[in-house]
Amino acid sequence: MARRPLPRILSSGGVSITRGREFARTAADGAADVLQPLITIARGLRRLAGAGRRKWAATPKDRRGTALFSVAACVFVLALVPYGSIIALLSVMAAAAWMGRDRTPVSTGPDETETGRLRSLYEALVPYFSVADDPDPLYAHGGDWQRAFGDAAFDGDGRPTRLRVSYPACFTDGEPACRARIEEVLHAKSGRGREYRFDWDEEANRLLMTVLDPLPTTVGAQRFVTAPGETVLGFTDGDAVPRTVPVTDGDATRDAPPVVWRTGARSTEPHLLVVGQPGSGVTTLLRSIALQALQHGDVLVVEGNGTGEYACLAGRHGVAAVECGPAGALTTLEWAANETERRLITANRARQAGHPVPEDVRRPLWILLDRPGVLGHLAAGDGGPDPQELLRLPLRHGRAANVTVVLGEQFDDLDALGETVRTHTRARVALGRCSREQIASVLGAEPHTTPTPEVPPGRGYARLGAGPVLRLQVPATPDPYDEATGEPLRRAVLGLLPGLRAEAAGPAAGETPGPVEAAPPAGTGVPDPASPPALPPALLCDGGKGEG
Repeated sequence: MARRPLPRILSSGGVSITRGREFARTAADGAADVLQPLITIARGLRRLAGAGRRKWAATPKDRRGTALFSVAACVFVLALVPYGSIIALLSVMAAAAWMGRDRTPVSTGPDETETGRLRSLYEALVPYFSVADDPDPLYAHGGDWQRAFGDAAFDGDGRPTRLRVSYPACFTDGEPACRARIEEVLHAKSGRGREYRFDWDEEANRLLMTVLDPLPTTVGAQRFVTAPGETVLGFTDGDAVPRTVPVTDGDATRDAPPVVWRTGARSTEPHLLVVGQPGSGVTTLLRSIALQALQHGDVLVVEGNGTGEYACLAGRHGVAAVECGPAGALTTLEWAANETERRLITANRARQAGHPVPEDVRRPLWILLDRPGVLGHLAAGDGGPDPQELLRLPLRHGRAANVTVVLGEQFDDLDALGETVRTHTRARVALGRCSREQIASVLGAEPHTTPTPEVPPGRGYARLGAGPVLRLQVPATPDPYDEATGEPLRRAVLGLLPGLRAEAAGPAAGETPGPVEAAPPAGTGVPDPASPPALPPALLCDGGKGEG
């Protein structure tokens, strides 16, 4: 039996059918959008009618007549009032629109996975917060975790990002060891690999745990909006400091919270100590400080490891010297000590005579010493003095003489720092991957956050004097002569460097020598306090060997 051919609309009209379906779907969506107010009002009228029926069914039979009389009286009054029917209709429509709105329930509590994580966290805290013979224990195995936890927030993986923990009043929250145990438990149970901040409220017996976002690493070397005597060490969290500065981040400009270190005659922390692991960004921070210091002062750089990381500063205006070898370093530091003494004597004489302090004394002098432990080891091998002994005078009296000392060292050689350096460097920075104990040994206090196992270069913590411990991200300031430096960062650093200067040939006749490029005074005795001592020539490192 022969097959009948399919109708034409089914055999060759597939495209037309698809287009028709799309058109019908589009028309239905448009009609739903247009008729949405009517749909909402109709849904509201249905809900109002259902509520009326339920109310009528719940009314006792002996009171239904009174209810009907009251409704009839209201309708009669509205009929007599001008525009009463219109007002009644609008009121009913408004009530129907309100009742017919989309009220999709929003889940506000934790789901099953999040509840299981909170219950596990509660059970882990029971051994630390439970109290024997407590009639109503807040923490007990199998207890109610909702009494102890609040303000819980979670990320996409179900891990808590914010949690408020209540603990018994008998817990010794004033002991750092007890706090550290609780923070370690919360850190381990909430998920490793993130940085947590713990805020203890001893008065209310509450602990707030918050997951911190990583500090941005895209801010590079640039001119920061600061006053003379202010140096930006890096950037921190927005709620940690009350100030922001505009920075260029990639192709955009934004406001970032800086960690500002203030130096000068009125500074309470005139000197800085930077400690870190190899490759953590200690040299980067010292290079950033040098570029900022050259705006208003002179810089003297002594490099102990001899790798030529500061070669870009050699021969620049305002750069007194860049020394790498042990012999040149000792000579340069000896000049720095004599220059500090000269500034003190000159300033004292000017004040006694009633004259203003000379400009060469008021101009800041920065001494940047990278890896003093290596220099001390080399000097001890040659039978020479420890370079740290030459820093005794600049460290003790540098604030009065406008001399600032910045030292950079590694954790491995931290024991080689003398007592004078530890006493007078009250502004501290710890960089790189390090434990809480290492951070506390440098800063004098443990941070309120948990260090992460992997950190980018320039990441660490800072503490200025007796202030709080702040998270820190150093602005990217690489060596522009390094082949691994990207072209944008290379141009940024080179743009901040001052111009090259000609070789110092000594002052002309009748010319007063400046504070940095000065000719040696006549004679071989003690230098005249009225004139600056002789300055060692600037040194360009070559392969780790210094040549003077």
